[in-house]
Amino acid sequence: MKPIGRLVVVCIVLGAILLPLPTFAQRRKITIKLASLVPEKTPWGAALNRMAQEWADATNGEVELIIYHNGIAGSEGDVLRKLKGNQIQAAILSSFGLNSITPGHEVMTLSCPFLIRNNAELDLVLHDLKPLLEERINQAGFFTLAWSKAGWVRFFSKAPVFVPDDLKRQKLGVNEQEPALMDAFKAMGYRMVPVAMNQVLVYLNGGMIDAVYQSPVNVGGLQIFGVAKHMASINIAPFMGGIVMNQAAWRSIPERHKPGLLGIAKRLEAELDTSIQQLEGEAIATMQKYGLVINRVSPEQEQLWYADVNRVIPSLLGATFNRELYGRLETLLKAYRSGP
Repeated sequence: MKPIGRLVVVCIVLGAILLPLPTFAQRRKITIKLASLVPEKTPWGAALNRMAQEWADATNGEVELIIYHNGIAGSEGDVLRKLKGNQIQAAILSSFGLNSITPGHEVMTLSCPFLIRNNAELDLVLHDLKPLLEERINQAGFFTLAWSKAGWVRFFSKAPVFVPDDLKRQKLGVNEQEPALMDAFKAMGYRMVPVAMNQVLVYLNGGMIDAVYQSPVNVGGLQIFGVAKHMASINIAPFMGGIVMNQAAWRSIPERHKPGLLGIAKRLEAELDTSIQQLEGEAIATMQKYGLVINRVSPEQEQLWYADVNRVIPSLLGATFNRELYGRLETLLKAYRSGP
């Protein structure tokens, strides 16, 4: 073959190899569908929309994050099934959803009643435990993008509640999808009535229940305080949330993009912590304007709650809460409370 002929062949071969590359790069676009039970018009919804835009910007459109707000992807159970089947690739999960993918009850131990008592203690615990919790979630086939402290669970009741006996005289409505708290309060001797979230007002108005434990933001949004007009000031447990992605989807993202995407998620996590605390305070203040009464629990009365739960904790370790993790938390918090 003449030199000019060989040159033509080489050019044709190179062209065949190189020309498809732009088309291939376009086809490499990765779509991540993220399910959220949270309404879009909340700090969570706004943060997720920002994350979607920033992920697209950081990857020049290579990673597209599509948010399914307002629970349109189904209940938390539905979302978990879809995550495992890769119908969706990411989701916001509550501590109950996170606990269902970690069979050792590690995440749910954070929600043990009255174990963690304020934001400072929660910050301390999360700083110590995040690596362990994320390792457990990763071992279950997921990857943790971000955590969120979504406020505190409180008692809301028709009659005032200051001490455990006040609440034991009332019928306490509980969400069947929250077995850890339900088991704990049942062991303490409360009169438990299972009720779906969308039926709480019906049950309160019908006299089937007299009290619930919920986050103030939920109570305000569902107008529960219109009937359950009393809120005990004591924090029951932190209300946690997290954004997780299934491992298959995380592996599909090019390594060069992962640090940037994770950095965006972590920055939004920090922003959410501040905005959620502000939102909870605003929700309580608004409810007070419309008749909510805050029952201020004294330090002496707080000790009655702590004693009531401590007497049943041994029976719940292993089955409801992780024994090893509970011991680690208890040691950490006792040292913190005793001071330097």
